[in-house]
Amino acid sequence: MTPSHFNASDGARLAYRDEGSGLPVLCLAGLTRSGTDFDFVAPHLTGVRLIRADYRGRGGSEWTGADTYTIEREARDALELLDHLGIGQAAIIGTSRGGLIGMVLAATARDRLLGLCLNDIGPVIDLEGLAKIKDYVGRNPAARTMDSLVANLPRNMPGFDLTPERWRAFAERLYTETPEGLHNRYDPELRTSFLKAFEGPQADLWPLFDAMAGLPLALIRGANSDLLSSATAAEIQRRRPDMIFADVPGRGHVPFLDEPEALAVIRDWMDKLK
Repeated sequence: MTPSHFNASDGARLAYRDEGSGLPVLCLAGLTRSGTDFDFVAPHLTGVRLIRADYRGRGGSEWTGADTYTIEREARDALELLDHLGIGQAAIIGTSRGGLIGMVLAATARDRLLGLCLNDIGPVIDLEGLAKIKDYVGRNPAARTMDSLVANLPRNMPGFDLTPERWRAFAERLYTETPEGLHNRYDPELRTSFLKAFEGPQADLWPLFDAMAGLPLALIRGANSDLLSSATAAEIQRRRPDMIFADVPGRGHVPFLDEPEALAVIRDWMDKLK
């Protein structure tokens, strides 16, 4: 689907995809990804108005520089997208960084949220997974061709059990093949802003989580995740026993959301929103 665009309040030209009708569901992707991250689950989400945002500096959105690649700015962009579309309230499916943005919105603009589905993210980010992100973010792959990258992915991402076709579909949404090699589909300055955000001790995000009290909540975790531990997931469940939850086997960080376990969670969660 060809993206549309709107101008944020600072003039940035941001891309989004808007399709279907019914319950408004805003999809917010992971750190380096875009709205295409939800291509796999989109065909399964019927009876909803599915809105997929490209953060600034990613996908089809304008590159606006490291200082603007913050969760606070991206949360504001999400609200401005809803305003642009004339949507007062929406449910949010937030993958990784998108889930953090969702928690910020729950704390700062709760009246705009119908509910939140977190995809492999919580108030505690494991250092092992964080170290891996710090290592690769903003750096183009070492592989020179898509074929060589796809061949190496099962070894580089051992938490995933995927078919060759899915590995390729995944890679093609993240990288562009050029005569000079593979390039990320985002502004390399994202590295600067990401590293700056994690300088010093980790912030306590539990107050953001607790701000979601009363909102319909779901959590999908990759059973092999190195970013969201089983202990953190258990504590989340303890605090929100009403939350809909599933561990997705054969997935690390992050599930694609079209797995049977993930789809069951999303459907049960959306039923609570009606």
